[in-house]
Amino acid sequence: MESANRVDFVSVVVPVYNESGCLDELLSRTLAVLDEIGRRFEFILVDDGSSDDSAEKIVRAAEARPDQVVAVILNRNYGQHNAIMAGFSLVRGDLVVTMDADLQNPPEEIPNLIAAAEKGNDVVGTIRQNRRDTFFRRYASKVVNCAARAATGVMMNDYGCMLRAYRRGVVDAMLQCHERSTFIPVLGNGFARRTTEIPVAHAARTVGDSKYSLWKLINLQFNLLTCMTTLPLRILTYFGLGAGLFGFLLSLYIIVRRLCPGGDTWGNAGVFTLFAVTFILVGIQMIGIGVIGEYIGRIYTDVRARPRFFIEKIVGRKNA
Repeated sequence: MESANRVDFVSVVVPVYNESGCLDELLSRTLAVLDEIGRRFEFILVDDGSSDDSAEKIVRAAEARPDQVVAVILNRNYGQHNAIMAGFSLVRGDLVVTMDADLQNPPEEIPNLIAAAEKGNDVVGTIRQNRRDTFFRRYASKVVNCAARAATGVMMNDYGCMLRAYRRGVVDAMLQCHERSTFIPVLGNGFARRTTEIPVAHAARTVGDSKYSLWKLINLQFNLLTCMTTLPLRILTYFGLGAGLFGFLLSLYIIVRRLCPGGDTWGNAGVFTLFAVTFILVGIQMIGIGVIGEYIGRIYTDVRARPRFFIEKIVGRKNA
């Protein structure tokens, strides 16, 4: 193993949102793993505006093990990816591991991520084996993965799993990106020279429910498509060209039929067909306006340059 690829300091970043029931087990299992890896480490937990006592629990953990456990308290809920970016802004390790707080991503997989990174990979993704999610969640993940592959051209199989590892240089590059809508796995791959994926275990959620409702998954899909690619606009262009060609051919067909014997009767009976075609074209136009409006809205949000997150306090970090 080349010394340049060795990982000496590991930072683990976990966003926390109303996960009070999981936190005690998360802390005990993750710290047990980190204590055994034989490297310096820091465990950064970012409370993303929880309404339960999650913030109080991670503050107590940080006070018990300062500089190894760091509690970052955001003033309100900013979303999973922005919470992770808040954690990224404080990391000191040369390898940064992200994972969810619900323990569906086992902390015991962290040594495997480190080993894969030490083989010279800048980003280590994961593929969840024997997923314990519902059919709806599995299907939604497939849609997100297909969109991510189309947007980035990087052929990874499981963009939805947040159990991932990033070299410090990749994290620093992501922090220089100031767009408000961020999908971290895709953004990180854009700065990686070498990427890989490893299989990891997947556990069923034992406490609480998933924070991703149907509406949030739809919103995530919009964020992914509009913040990483102009593919929707290109698709609309193709739709427009296809609709224009169809309309031109239909016009020629109507003219020919009107010139043929009995064409008047067909023309009168075809009025409703023309209405149907018109409604289809109007629908395509409205979809196009909506997608363009989505892009313009994101431009407006980015131009205002408001912070993606606001850290209320940091506990457990010396000289914070």
